[in-house]
Amino acid sequence: SSRKKMKEINFSFGDFTITTDKNKLDLDAIHDFLSKKSGWSDGIPFETMKTSIENSLNFGLFCKNTQIGFARVISDFATIGYLGDIYVLEEYRGKGLSKALMEQVMNHSNLQGLRRWILLTSTAEWLYEKYNFTKLPNPEFYMELYNPEVYKSN
Repeated sequence: SSRKKMKEINFSFGDFTITTDKNKLDLDAIHDFLSKKSGWSDGIPFETMKTSIENSLNFGLFCKNTQIGFARVISDFATIGYLGDIYVLEEYRGKGLSKALMEQVMNHSNLQGLRRWILLTSTAEWLYEKYNFTKLPNPEFYMELYNPEVYKSN
C-alpha cells in the first residue's frame, strides 16, 4: 500500500495551540458551534458530525485547554482536498487566529502537491484569498447534489 502515515501537528504560540490529535478535540464544543452558530450546518446531529470528524483530517484550535476553533479537510491526500467547517469563536476573532489555523492547514505535509482544493464559503473570502483560493473560473462546469433539509429530516 502507498498509504502515507498521517503527520500529527501540535503547534503552540502564546496561550494557543493547534493540534491534529483527534483525541484532544472537544466534540461537544464543535457540535455546539456547528449545529447552532455556524449558519452552514445548523441542526447537524451529533453522530453525523462525529462521523465526519472520524473520516477527516482535523485541526483543533485551543486557548489553554478550551476549544475555540476548528477546521477539517476531507482528502485523498494525493489529488484533492476539501476545506470545511472552519471557524474561530466570535470572542477570539481579530487576533490572527484564523490565519494561524489556515497556515497549519495549508502547510500540513500530507496536503502538499494536491491538484485541487475546494472550499464553499459565504464569509471570510478575504482570508481564503490570502491562500490563493479564487472564485470558480468556470462555474458552468461545477455541479452538485445539495440537500439543505437533510438535517431536518433526521
